[in-house]
This record gives sequence, structure tokens and C-alpha cells, in this order.
Amino acid sequence: MSDPWLIVGLGNPEARYARNRHNVGYMVLDVLAERTGSRFSNHKKARARVAEGRLGMMSGGAPGPRVILAEPSVLMNLSGGPVAGLVSYYGLDPATRLLVIHDELDLPAHELRLKRGGGEGGHNGLRSISKSVSTKDYARLRVGIGRPPGRQDPSGFVLSDFPGRERADLAVTLEQAADAVEQVVTLGLDAAQQRLHAPR
Repeated sequence: MSDPWLIVGLGNPEARYARNRHNVGYMVLDVLAERTGSRFSNHKKARARVAEGRLGMMSGGAPGPRVILAEPSVLMNLSGGPVAGLVSYYGLDPATRLLVIHDELDLPAHELRLKRGGGEGGHNGLRSISKSVSTKDYARLRVGIGRPPGRQDPSGFVLSDFPGRERADLAVTLEQAADAVEQVVTLGLDAAQQRLHAPR
């Protein structure tokens, strides 16, 4: 049996942040938990809420690979500690079995991109994870939220809610993001990238 995938969604844990653009990683994990039929509970060793299940379906109809869905229970900037704790607890190689889902200012709203490694682009959650797991070479699913309008401060923008006019688009984006995660764990990152990034 191959090792499970650790799928981490980034966000801030308090209820007041729940609908923020910065919490889109949490939102995608909620969709994935529904698909796997699993529920989140507090992990006994790491500061995170975790749900475990199987995602997708393999050729021939076999259940998809085992996944560990994790939402760090700390503020975004401290995400690395819980992620490193989970990587250690499950004995995983972050370069091959860690996928982090996060908001991305440098992509147009609702655009999705998969990548492995690279810089953090000023994202403090990613910076914390890279430092704590001692590598940048883990997979990321970037969920575009676009740049703030006018002179609005980016930190205020990411901590503001998605507007009502975007809710229908957001629902579609979350399902498409969950599809991309499912393809990563069942087909591999390269194949999932080719599907996601193919011209439409």
C-alpha cells in the first residue's frame, strides 16, 4: 500500500474568518470531506482538524487512494507547526505526499493552478510550512482571488469576505478545485496539471 496523501487547506480557524478570501483552502477541504464521507475532528498530536477517507476512484472501480484532510487550528501565519507535526506523525515525505491548497493574489479570481515547489510569493502560510518541513518542494493548488481594487491594502483584501455577487462562481471554483485534488491523488501531479492547465 502506498502512503496516503496529506491534503492541507489553509485558513484562519475563528468563525469571523470563515467566509474570507484567505480561507478558501478550508472551503475546498469542506468539499473534499463531503466527497470522502468523512468528518473533521481534532488530531491528538498536531494542532489541526483532520478527516480521513478515500478520494476518487481508480481504474477498474477500486476506491481511490487514502487521504488525510487537514485544517491547521492556528492562525494562517503559524500553519507550519501543525503541518510538520502531521508529516512526522504519518511518516510522509512532503516532496511526494503533501498538497497545500491556498489563496493566490497573483491569479485572477477563480483561476486554478497546480505547481510543485517554487517561492511563497509573500504568502505567510506557505512560508511557515516551507520552513517547518524544511523544503519548498511540495505540491500546491493555487486558488486565484485576484488583486484588491484601487489602493486597498492586500492584507485587508484577503481578510474580507467573498462578495455576494461571486458566490455562484465560488461554488463552481470549489468543486473544480476538489476535482483537481482528486486528479492529483488518482493520476499524479503531472497528469493533473496537464488536465487543469489545458486550454478550454
